[in-house]
Amino acid sequence: MTDSSDNTTVAETDHHSSRHRGAHPEDQRLFAIAQRDVLRAAVADLSLLLTKGYAPTASLKLVGDHFSLRERQRLAVARAACSDQQRAQRQQNRLSLSDLANAHVLIDGFNLIVTLEAALSGGVVFACRDGCWRDLASVHGSYRAVHETETAMRLLGETLAAAHTASVTWLLDQPVSNSGRLAQRLREMATAQRWPWQVEVVMNPDKVLCETAGVAVTSDSNILDHCQRWLNLGRLVIERNLPQVWRVDLSEADPVG
Repeated sequence: MTDSSDNTTVAETDHHSSRHRGAHPEDQRLFAIAQRDVLRAAVADLSLLLTKGYAPTASLKLVGDHFSLRERQRLAVARAACSDQQRAQRQQNRLSLSDLANAHVLIDGFNLIVTLEAALSGGVVFACRDGCWRDLASVHGSYRAVHETETAMRLLGETLAAAHTASVTWLLDQPVSNSGRLAQRLREMATAQRWPWQVEVVMNPDKVLCETAGVAVTSDSNILDHCQRWLNLGRLVIERNLPQVWRVDLSEADPVG
């Protein structure tokens, strides 16, 4: 699913654009070039506090108040920051696309598709400290497909097909409304393209992804801190296919794996 630090709902974004995931009306101002230095400084400060072991919620409030950040700016900073320990572990466990040959892959379905939908529809995507690219959308109870859903699935499918995986299993959250509809769309595309996908709607995909011996495909921070191996697929697909994506770099220099 989407990152645990994200508390902005898909429904909130859809309120402004019923057909696209898109950008929030305030994002152009909140993430303008003039805001970048402040946001990067906030990410650095929050990451330092996390590295020293301070509580994430209290640390984010301290940093957010210090820099007078608005709610969506705080959300972006929270998603971009991580401790030095988290960053090192995530980099160590990260695979490249070439490592997927004959591997068993499990996909955090909503996490991946929503990020691609946002990027395709002009939403802001953040380059984060751990190398992931994350958006500000999230799924909390309800999901609605948008115009970009089909394209997002196709781009992901084509990239995975070229990697020659042994198997691909999509995991969708059963408690999220319309998860069954998205599962059916994924199955139909897989059949049409002859992609050997399994699509499962389960109560807790995060637990499955944290415990899998296969490769987890996600940018969810909690999963990345617990899984054995993971793939940075969202970033790979965006970099290869969406050169005009609205990207705000809040990271240190870090080549994708």
